[in-house]
Amino acid sequence: MLSDGAHPTEDIYFRELIPRLAQVGQRTVYLDTRARSPWRYWPLQAYAWRGANVVITRSLSASWLDWLTRFRGWFGEIYYLLDDDLLAAARDPSLPEEYRLRMQALVCEIQPRLFALADEVVVCSENLATTTRQHHRQVSVLPPSLISPLPDYSHHRGERVEIGFHGTRAHLADLEALLPAIQAVHDARSESGFEIMLGANAPDMLSRLDRVSCPDARMWADFLTYQRQRRLHIGLAPLLPTAFNRGKSWIKLLDIAVMGGVGLYSARAPYSQVITDGVDGLLVEDDAKAWEEALHRLIRYPDERERMARAAGQRAREVGDPAIAEVFWRQRGE
Repeated sequence: MLSDGAHPTEDIYFRELIPRLAQVGQRTVYLDTRARSPWRYWPLQAYAWRGANVVITRSLSASWLDWLTRFRGWFGEIYYLLDDDLLAAARDPSLPEEYRLRMQALVCEIQPRLFALADEVVVCSENLATTTRQHHRQVSVLPPSLISPLPDYSHHRGERVEIGFHGTRAHLADLEALLPAIQAVHDARSESGFEIMLGANAPDMLSRLDRVSCPDARMWADFLTYQRQRRLHIGLAPLLPTAFNRGKSWIKLLDIAVMGGVGLYSARAPYSQVITDGVDGLLVEDDAKAWEEALHRLIRYPDERERMARAAGQRAREVGDPAIAEVFWRQRGE
């Protein structure tokens, strides 16, 4: 794996599977390309890398692309791993400008070269596969893996109800659509508490509410540790109908399940493809009142909430089974 720093994607779709691949005799090397020049590193590794398959995630620097293009014949298959529609992100005015500009540079300068080099593009959802097939002849879908253990559900029997949103700034507009619902539930339900992990990027209205905390976003490794220790009752996963959001996976099902919660999801793909409404989560229409009512329902009926949280954990085990990704990569390694 040639890494350019996309650690969450690398871990969820590949890196956490390395021990499983080792058990079947496949040797994997993880190389952080940001720390070294390929022209200096290559002479020391040329023999070891003869015929090796290569995995690239999201992006790669121009110098490494130049090197890989020059020595393409030395390697086996090249796989380009993608978990976002970068072109849609570059065009989405609701996303932070800094992020959009970074995506514009990728889609104009880097991604076309990666498409040209790759034998296969591996994406996270069927919708993203449909879009990506406009740019590449060989596209496969690999769903996200559950890489953290699931907790017990005893926290659902307490009085306090913890509600969380742990999206990135790219989902700020999705969250803002829920602000009236969050305000109404906060004011009506004194047992509710909200955690909005956006730090200074959280909407001002939320940061002023008594029982809303807005901790700073964490680096990936720190967030993984935090997530495995944190217990939620309800997770918020809104997804507005934008071109960028249409390429998303159902990773939030796994994230919320790891924290022991039951999710409220926008009633559209990808969540409508894995969630059964009222069984392992709630699918909610694009209306703040509907989100408010769904929150009241889960706060008011703790037994139903715990039942759905347990079912969500089981669903996460099924659709996020790491064996799915292990078989996917093992076949390509062979």
